[in-house]
Formats: sequence, C-alpha cells, structure tokens
Amino acid sequence: MSSRVAAAAAAGLGVALATGLGVVAGLWVAVGLGLAALGVGRLWGAYRQSHPELVRVGEISRLFIYPVKSCKGIPLTEVEVDELGMKKGPLKDRQWLIVDEKWRMITGRVEPSLVLVTVSDKNGFLCLNAPEMEELQIPLKLPMSNPVKMCSVWGCDIQGRDCGDEAADWLSTYLQHSRAFRLVCFEPSMKPRYLKEKDTLFLDNDKTVYNDTSSCMMMSEATVEDFNTKLEIKVKMENFRPVVVVKDCKPYAEDTWKGLQIGTTKLYRRMACTRCIFTTVDPDTGIIDKKEPLETLKRYRQCDPAEKHIYKSVPVFGSHYGIEKPGVIRVGDPVYMIVEQKE
Repeated sequence: MSSRVAAAAAAGLGVALATGLGVVAGLWVAVGLGLAALGVGRLWGAYRQSHPELVRVGEISRLFIYPVKSCKGIPLTEVEVDELGMKKGPLKDRQWLIVDEKWRMITGRVEPSLVLVTVSDKNGFLCLNAPEMEELQIPLKLPMSNPVKMCSVWGCDIQGRDCGDEAADWLSTYLQHSRAFRLVCFEPSMKPRYLKEKDTLFLDNDKTVYNDTSSCMMMSEATVEDFNTKLEIKVKMENFRPVVVVKDCKPYAEDTWKGLQIGTTKLYRRMACTRCIFTTVDPDTGIIDKKEPLETLKRYRQCDPAEKHIYKSVPVFGSHYGIEKPGVIRVGDPVYMIVEQKE
C-alpha cells in the first residue's frame, strides 16, 4: 500500500472514531477512502505518463535536407518529419544516391567536389547544378522500365532505381573521372535500412534510407561556436551536415537530451555522431584538407570512457535522434526536453 493510500485510510479511521461511528464502521470508512485514494493515484499516474513535463531547452534556428547524398544541403524554414526522416514537398533527405560501377555508394569523402552540387526541384524534375555544368533534370517519377539495383551503403544492401544514362554521363563529366558513376533513387515500395541491424543502440522501428546512420542528426550553434575557439581556421555548421540545428542552449547540450518535443514531432536520442574525414571538406570550395578539423576533434571530442566499447577512438560531435512521432518542425519552434515523470 502506498503512503498516500495508507494516509487516507488512517484519516478515515480517525474521523470515524472521532464522530462516534465505532471501530467497525471506522474500518469500513478507512477502506473506502483508501481505495478511493488508490484509484485517484492510478489516474494521476496515467495522466502524468500521457502528459509529461516539458522543459524548454532551446529553439530551432536552422533546418536542412540533403536530397542527393553528399551534395549541398537545402536550407529550409519548415520540414515534414516522417518515419524515414525529413522532407519538403517531393524532396526527401538522402533519397538519391551516387554509386560506382559496382553499385557501391560514392560520397564526398572520395569525391569532395560533390558538396558544390546544388539540388532543387522544378515542374516534376529533380534539378542538379554544378560549376561549369549545364543543369541536369531528372524526372522525380522515374519510368518503371529503369532497372532497380541492389546498392551498398556502408556494407548494407538497399535498393535504388537507376536514374538513367543522362544522369550517369553528367556525373562522370562533372567529377572528371573515367569511372562510370550512376545515380539511383529510393522509392516508397522499397525496403528501408533498419538501423538496429547494424547498431543495437537503435530501436526496432528506427529506419533510414541512404543516410550514414540515423535520419535525424542534430547539433547546436553553441557546439560549433565552442569548437571554433580551439581552431585556427574556423569551420561552419555546413562542415558537419546536420538536419536540425538548435540555438539558445549550452555547448554540447544536444548530447544530454534524451527525449525532445519540437512542434508536433517527438525525437529520442539514440547515440552520438561519429566523425570522419568528410568534416575536412570545405563546403564552399569542395577542397578536402584531410586533417582539420578532424585532428582537433580527435583531441577534444573523445567519448566518455564508459562508452569506449561503442565509439573506440573515433571522435563524436552532434547526436543522432530516433523519430518517435512524425510531425512538422519549423525554424523558431521552441525545443522542449521531455522529463519522464516518476511516481
């Protein structure tokens, strides 16, 4: 019996005795009040679980999607969030993938000039533009006659429909490479990647398409500002390619939030974001440094010793969040931390 129930029962017995009802009647009153308190307690507990406390911890300052993996991001003021990530109209985050002749992913780690390719949509076409290149237009709805290929993203198999020879020629010309590059597109009927199959920190319902890890990588402005105090040559948020950016919080606060409510969306932190050589690609020039800011990250952003078995010696910067409830996120939305209620 909880302390509240016991207190109600004792109070009922005391009232009954004080008013002359006798011990037996007093016991019945005590039992009745005790059961009532138990019912109220359960109702209150259920209410607190369905209405958790929300504590404001920041505000959304920037939103991005990267429809073609490794190409330039599109800054937005509003995104729809579904179980596979962020989208705006017909463009979804990391829905298109560049692959080699063996259908393995090609990213800015090996072709850094991809970060200069801008992406947009117009009149039912995906449009790619790059320095000294004519615009490439690809139908957003590809012909069913285009073959579906099994592609490889970090060793995981995932399908993609080939976007055709024109796109392949455009990419090979831009990248000035003799290798045969192709572009593929993920379609709703295809099976996504289930993240738990590769990393047990994710849940069964966490899934993505061509992203490196999760569909929602978050960083704060304060995190990048703090990190820049350690660098001789400053970096930009675009070096780290988040989809959600938060302001009005302390540096690295995104590592401490477990659950968040933003607009109508609920997100829950799964793990830290590990960093690689892609961070050394200048987002404005497409030139790869191969050293900074990665070397400084290795010195300043190692994980907690208790998590060494997860991240080893790879630096961490930013956080991956799972999508618990789809919705809409807008720039200016307050960011609320969900505080789990305890009895």
